Amino acid sequence: MGAGESGVGAALLAKKQRIPVFVSERGAIAPHFKAELDAAGVSYEEGQHSEERIMAAREVIKSPGIPDNVPLIRALRKQGIPVLSEIEFAARYTRAFTIGITGTNGKTTTTRLCYHLLHEAGLSVAMGGNVGESFARLLTQSPKDIYVLELSSFQLDDIDQYRPDISLLLNITPDHLDRYEQQMELYIRAKFRIQINQGPLDRFLYNADDANVAAHLNTWRGSPQQEGVHYRQLNLPHLNVGGETFDLSNTCLQGTHNAMNALFAIRVAQYLKVSGAVIQQGLETFENAPHRMEIVGEINDIQFINDSKATNVDAVYYSLQAMQRPILWIAGGQDKGNEYTVLYDLVRAKVKVLIGLGVDNEKLKSTFGDAVARIVEVDSAEAAVAAALRWGTAGDVALLAPACASFDRFKNYEERGDLFRQAVFAEIEKHRN
Repeated sequence: MGAGESGVGAALLAKKQRIPVFVSERGAIAPHFKAELDAAGVSYEEGQHSEERIMAAREVIKSPGIPDNVPLIRALRKQGIPVLSEIEFAARYTRAFTIGITGTNGKTTTTRLCYHLLHEAGLSVAMGGNVGESFARLLTQSPKDIYVLELSSFQLDDIDQYRPDISLLLNITPDHLDRYEQQMELYIRAKFRIQINQGPLDRFLYNADDANVAAHLNTWRGSPQQEGVHYRQLNLPHLNVGGETFDLSNTCLQGTHNAMNALFAIRVAQYLKVSGAVIQQGLETFENAPHRMEIVGEINDIQFINDSKATNVDAVYYSLQAMQRPILWIAGGQDKGNEYTVLYDLVRAKVKVLIGLGVDNEKLKSTFGDAVARIVEVDSAEAAVAAALRWGTAGDVALLAPACASFDRFKNYEERGDLFRQAVFAEIEKHRN
């Protein structure tokens, strides 16, 4: 069920394993995915879920985007038909070493950095899961010794036997509560599922200074070797990890949150016997993914930073905290039910102008109305950049860190960040001419 990256990847792996497979997508299947299914000889439907055919399945692999409470999923479970994630399905067909990474914030950066450090060390490694290609698709390709997997809470909801050799829990702060009945406890439970199948030979790295992680650490049935990662290991720009010291001065990993991500990735590399010198070199050659504290450029000595992936309050907290210049904060979008007041003191201390990019910015205005000197509302990324140039002065930073989902004005956070970047580039060209 679902014909996105995870659904199509699962179908291709099933076909490779000679398992009869059928793909059902309620919406439209993207042309490139349809072409792949056709080439592989996989039957599919789009625009509907044929309930009778789906209910006749031996197993159902569910896209992580499909909630558990939809009637068809409930009917499947009532009939005792297993519903599992693509991660669970893929794990059956490999004995490779896997590193599973979850958390509310920092998953993609940490996953990419883990992969980069191991790849630079010459290890046989691939990266996927919730970033890049699906785990199942990776297993249809040339086999690797190690798979580094970003795992969302939605993917973890439907695992049963999957067991990472090393699991990482970076942090837990409120997010996706609309998916978890507005109950933080259910969201925390989903994150901790990453280690429920681990045994005494496995490792579990966790953020020991995260209140939600610490409060629930001993309430889960996994039994791996546990190791806490602590803020006290930071002496920025230096990190103290496993008896070694590393320097982030010449890296793109700026801010406390990225330093914590680096602590986790470095420790994984140390577990796998990568030397300190190779790790340091890898830190300095690492390039982060777009839309994550991405420095886009400068206009009139105003720096523009694209952190469109900062869709929740905790991510924005770290973004604001990392800024050393007065901030022109571009925020807003589809509210996710998060509480913005935890940002109030930071906003009051650092933000000069709040530029509201959402269709409805009332919650931002009511929360921060007396914390900033000026609030401006705009209706596009181009207008946001123009507003930053109008109200900013030399030495400021224009930070796109929305604290909201993007769906009120944009297809996703990538489109929002791409349009912001394009608008900055267009202004740079104007000023050159």
